[in-house]
Amino acid sequence: MAGSGRLQGKVALVTAAGQGLGEAISKIFAAEGASVAVTDINQAEVERVAKEIGAAGGKALALRVDATRSQEAQSMVARVLERWGTVDILLNAAGGFHRFAPITDISEEEWDRVIELNLKTTFLCSQAVAPVMMEKKKGRIISIASGAGIAPNPHAPTYLAYGAAKAGVIGFTKILARDMGPYGVTVNAIAPGTTLTPRVRKVRDAASIERLIATNPMRALVEPEDTAEAALFLATDASRYITGVTLNVNAGNLIL
Repeated sequence: MAGSGRLQGKVALVTAAGQGLGEAISKIFAAEGASVAVTDINQAEVERVAKEIGAAGGKALALRVDATRSQEAQSMVARVLERWGTVDILLNAAGGFHRFAPITDISEEEWDRVIELNLKTTFLCSQAVAPVMMEKKKGRIISIASGAGIAPNPHAPTYLAYGAAKAGVIGFTKILARDMGPYGVTVNAIAPGTTLTPRVRKVRDAASIERLIATNPMRALVEPEDTAEAALFLATDASRYITGVTLNVNAGNLIL
């Protein structure tokens, strides 16, 4: 990996990097030459990902971080600055939900937790890196949203809290892009369709996955690596004047 790649010399910070999208994005960033801070609340998983990146010739720093806590988000950035001196790319991948439920069956605690996991983490981590990027007049902030935040899927069960949280991520992205533009920082989101991550395999049975595949125009569900490629594009100079957008990666299951 050394000496080549579209992200050579860059420092990337990826949340929820212990599995799924965060893991795939961390690995493609490292393969393209970036030094990558892989962070997650699961210490064992980020250590595994960092070890695999190192074995492939890349540079990685494993950090256990609860990105829903402001102090931990700030400490995370401080530790990356201590190791590599800067942060060029922030990839907000933290998020998720635990079940499908109608409004009559969602507790206040469940609602708050889903908003916290998806929207609050995006805010706190972006807030933590913003001063670094503003000072050097350059940077990339990329957040994982979801098609659920754009329009409901008629072929899927209800995911009210999750959809609301991801809609918030998309709105946050637009406003932050306007605010950070004068500092040379681009802010974008990626909205994957249902992706075959470990979390999706856990909350969906095989029959529901096959039904989703059948309703997609391309008759497929995207893999984590497909979203990772989109994130790589948004992280490179090829997208230097693209900001405030939400890029759909969904095999056609949401066409606007």
